[in-house]
Amino acid sequence: MSEFSQDFQTKLRDLMRWRRDVRRFRRDAVDEAVLRDCLDTFLLSPSVGLSEPWRVIRVQSPGARAAALANFSTANARALSGYSGDKARLYSGLKLSGMQEAPVQLAIYSDEGTDKGAGLGAGTMPEMRRYSVVGAITHFWLAARAQGLGVGWVSILDADQLSRDLDVPDDWALVAYLCVGWPEDDSDTPELEQAGWETRRASLPTEVR
Repeated sequence: MSEFSQDFQTKLRDLMRWRRDVRRFRRDAVDEAVLRDCLDTFLLSPSVGLSEPWRVIRVQSPGARAAALANFSTANARALSGYSGDKARLYSGLKLSGMQEAPVQLAIYSDEGTDKGAGLGAGTMPEMRRYSVVGAITHFWLAARAQGLGVGWVSILDADQLSRDLDVPDDWALVAYLCVGWPEDDSDTPELEQAGWETRRASLPTEVR
């Protein structure tokens, strides 16, 4: 078993701290070799039953990007209508998507119908396939941050409409829409915390049963 130095452990913790949900990107292109190096971390990720259910779509054509952006705009307006007063004013000022600027955009799906892994571990908890995809995304996100890239997870979307627009198989489930690129600036404080939307917990609540 490999042993990791205290210096490595400290730097790993720093990497986690600086992994931010980025919404503000420069429009500079991302080198394909750098992007591929980050995406290859999916292959290092654990998955239930070794099913490797992740499916990655590069959203690149003007038509596909326009459809995704329109999807976000509609869903965001609907979300805003659910708030009132100070919270609505604060929400309306948040930048919740980097879809207009990010040079790389990825739709990450879970293949719910895959026969790889023969259903091991997913028969009783089928959601484990999607959890496996989330774990792989975390690997990708940390690798991107180590390269200086920023990643933003856009969750204000109509998943069914996006799947129709991207023409994906019926048994694929959307897990994430990721914007990837070079951040305008770096901060170890979440933007939502900076904006006053919410604060991060100082300690982990635990229970003993």
